[in-house]
Parts: sequence; C-alpha cells; structure tokens
Amino acid sequence: RIPLPERGHAATAHPSAPEAVGFARRPGRFALVIDCVAGRETHRLHSPEGRHFYGHGAFVEDGAVLVTPENDIETGRGWLGLWARDEGYARIGEIPSGGVGPHDILRLDGDVLVVANGGIRTHPDRGREKLNLETMRPNLSYLTLRGGIEEQVELEPELHLASIRHLAQAEGVVGFAMQWQGDLPDNAALLGLHRRGEAPVLCAADMAEQFAMEGYAGSVAMSGGQVAITSPRGGRVHVFGMDGQFRASLKRADVCGVAPAANGGLLVTDGMGGVLRIRGEAMRPAQSYDRAWDNHLIRVG
Repeated sequence: RIPLPERGHAATAHPSAPEAVGFARRPGRFALVIDCVAGRETHRLHSPEGRHFYGHGAFVEDGAVLVTPENDIETGRGWLGLWARDEGYARIGEIPSGGVGPHDILRLDGDVLVVANGGIRTHPDRGREKLNLETMRPNLSYLTLRGGIEEQVELEPELHLASIRHLAQAEGVVGFAMQWQGDLPDNAALLGLHRRGEAPVLCAADMAEQFAMEGYAGSVAMSGGQVAITSPRGGRVHVFGMDGQFRASLKRADVCGVAPAANGGLLVTDGMGGVLRIRGEAMRPAQSYDRAWDNHLIRVG
C-alpha cells in the first residue's frame, strides 16, 4: 500500500532481513527500500545522472550489497550499480553488465550473478521506444563483482530479436523468459533453460499454443521440478518440466506475476486482483483482492 512516484516493475528481497527493494519500470530512475514488517519506506534510491534503472535488482555478499541493472543513456552500454546497505544504500561502485539492456538479474551460489542482457536500448526522452532492433544481441552473462565476466551465452544469430528478459533458477539450471521483437517466426520459443558450460535448451509448446502467447513471456519461475512462464497478452501460463518438455497450458486473462509458493508449487497473479496456485498441471484460485496486480511477484523469504 506504499504509493510509488511512478509505475513500478519488480522488486528484490533481502536474503535474511524482512526488507524488499521495489524498482521503477524501465526507463525509470527510482527505487524504494521497504521495511516489510513496519510497512514503510526506509530509503529512496535514484539512479545516477545519465543512467536509468531496468526494473530489477539482486543482493550479494549476504545482503550487504544491492546490485542494480542500469543503462548508460548516452552510449547504451549496460552497467550494474553497487549500493552498500549498511551505509544507508550509498552507491559504492559499478561494473559492466556484459551487454546492452540488462534487465533481470539473479544471484547464484558463490555470489555469481547471472544477468539477462535483453539487448534493447532505450532513452528516457523516447519513453519505451526501442532504438536498436536491427543490431540487438541479447545474452546471458555470468559474472562476479571482483572477477567480471565468467561466461556468456548467446542464441543463434537468427534469434537476435528474442530479447532475454526474466530469470529464475533451481537445481543448477537457469530459466530465461524471452519477448520477441518484430515479426514472429513459426513456433517462436519463449523459454530457455541453461546449465553452465552447456548449450541452452529452447522450449516451446505446440504451434497453436505458442502463437497464442503472442511472442511475449512476462515472468518465469521454477519450483518442484516445474518451470512456468506467463503471458498477459496471451492470457496463458505455460508449464514445462525441468527437461524442457511442455506439460500444460493454463488459461487466465492478464496473468503475469509468478513465484515459488512457500509450501510448494507456484503462485501467479493477474491484473484483476486474482492470486492463483499451480500444483502439478492444474491452476486454482487461492485469493482475490481489490487490486490490479502488475508485472511481477516476488517472494520474501
């Protein structure tokens, strides 16, 4: 119920404290640190001059450092901003993200970060206009704060319009959700699975279901041997196994948020206030609120 200065996008939860950081929707410049017990804002971050946030973040070093994907507005180069929590979220540095348009970011074991460099360049003066579709080169970048890039994964050149946007991880596998730019090819995959050191596996449903997703996966989550992607445009949740095999299509208008549930399975949210639970290949209503849930659902541990 904390009001935002503008539309938000996603958040990240601190690994041990009841604290979350909510980020502006791309290309916004604010982030709010929220005490989830007291229900109040404790800090407000602003991207440095010449930068904007991309809507996501992650904590490393046992929660001492917040990492924020950012765009250098003039060059289009992607950066990761570093903020010290114990110093009141003072900015303490930055490192390259490994590409253009770093969107989502996750912490893996050993304080390795995986970054979804979506490849899309934007500028606050141009709103959400995409400025470089012809030269997009999305990638997954694995890196550490001190060692830099350890591994990068790109799809085949003919898939360069598949912007890698959102991430999940379980059992040593990173799941990445994609959003196609431009005309859709036949059976365009919207989900990829990647295990470090191996080639990515692209996952798709049958052609009719794939077209129904309208080239857009809004969120991704993994839990209990399942991977789910949502499409608010297609009004569907697609469920896959960890082997990449398609299992189910679950229909729900304006569905987007998805996250692991505390007691197993997955929770999803929609723009009409619905909270639903996925167990196996079935989705059932769990709760309803007088709210319009937006892009993402973040579990606070």
